Amino acid sequence: MSLLKWLFESTITFGSKSIAVREVIGGLLGLTSAILGARRKVSAWPVGIIGDALLFTVFLGAVFSFGDANQHANFYGQASRNLLLIIVSAYGWIRWSHHKRDGIAGASPVRPRWTSSREKLILVPVIVGFFLISSQIFKSLGESGQWLFVDTWIFTGTALATYGMSRGYVEFWLVWIAVDLVGVPFAFKNGYYPTGTLYAIYLPFVIWGFISWLQISKSESASPAL
Repeated sequence: MSLLKWLFESTITFGSKSIAVREVIGGLLGLTSAILGARRKVSAWPVGIIGDALLFTVFLGAVFSFGDANQHANFYGQASRNLLLIIVSAYGWIRWSHHKRDGIAGASPVRPRWTSSREKLILVPVIVGFFLISSQIFKSLGESGQWLFVDTWIFTGTALATYGMSRGYVEFWLVWIAVDLVGVPFAFKNGYYPTGTLYAIYLPFVIWGFISWLQISKSESASPAL
């Protein structure tokens, strides 16, 4: 059996539940990416992209493999979330790599800071508009009720947090906390126990990342935004 075939067909059985191996690996890579991101390592981005690619196949496969129509609709948002993460993470990877290459030898690729008032004036309406547009897209795909809001928030929060990380915004850690608080019960309710468990494990690491970046933002001298 080839490695690729094993990756896509292998499962781990817990009682009556079968869990895809790639879901477990994808979740672990996501956790690794969060830790590397907190330490401002460029490698956080490619590691995260690989993990999100694996999770994308898990959720997209669920749309076509099992469950009723309503359950299928619920997975579109999760699959879209991982696809969005791949796209925004590619931007973050390019951005951090660029600053790492052109910066001072040994310096970190990003300087944590809070968003400015001007940036908030731009980001807030963009976020609201993104949320409303995403909500309509998921609604057209068949989502409704509480899961329409859940998927829209996870999708929007993911985009905002990943973009914020690429720019070095300290607030992005707080957004990740909010995404996890919604994503954990979603994953458990839909039977994605490794993903839900890993999202729950993310929480202390995300809090640690926030405290770490907050301390760095206070200790490092002010400089123009990256």
